[in-house]
Amino acid sequence: MASLIFLTHPEVVIDPGQPITEWPLNSTGRARMERFVDLLAGRTITAVHASNERKARDGAAIVAERIGLPYATHEDLGENDRSSTGFIAPPEFWEVVRAFFSRPYESIRGWERAIDAQTRIVKAVSRILREDQTSGDIVVVSHGAVGCLLTAHLQTVEIGQESRPQHPGGGCFIVIDRDTFTLTQNWRAIEDGFEA
Repeated sequence: MASLIFLTHPEVVIDPGQPITEWPLNSTGRARMERFVDLLAGRTITAVHASNERKARDGAAIVAERIGLPYATHEDLGENDRSSTGFIAPPEFWEVVRAFFSRPYESIRGWERAIDAQTRIVKAVSRILREDQTSGDIVVVSHGAVGCLLTAHLQTVEIGQESRPQHPGGGCFIVIDRDTFTLTQNWRAIEDGFEA
C-alpha cells in the first residue's frame, strides 16, 4: 500500500523583520528533518512536494537531497494566509489561531478563512495524488494549520474538531493511503516514528 506522508515543517528562525513566508528552518528544525529522513529508510519514496514557503522548501530539500530526488513546490500547499497581520507574538497569536479554527466561515483579522484554506489544501493534495504517476510513497512538506484542516476533512469532522499535532515546534506527520485518500496514521511527532 503506497502512502502520502504529510509532514508539518519543524522549528524555524522567527524573525519579525522578515515576511513569515521567508523564515528558514533553524538548527533544531534542520536536525529534526534529518531524523525524519532516517525514518524513511526502507520505504520507497518516489516524489517529494512542498509549499513554496521557505521553511517547507528547506525541509523538502533535506528529504530530496538525502534520497536523491528533486522536489516540486506548490503555492496551494502554503499555510493559511496571514499576511493581513504579519507576525503576531504569542500569546496573542494563539488567541487568533483559536478564533480561526472556531469560526471557520469568518475572516479573523483579515486572515484567509479556515473553510477556504481547507478547500485549497484538500484540492492541492488531491491533485498531487491524481497527477503523480509514480507508484511509491509521496512526501509532502507543508504547515500545521492547513495540516489540521486537511485532517478535519479526512476525519469527516467539523473544522476545529480534528486531531492535532502535539509537538509545539511542528515536525509532525500523518499518513494517507494514496489509493483511497483515507487517513491510515494519525498525527505523530518525528521522534515517535511510524506506527508499527
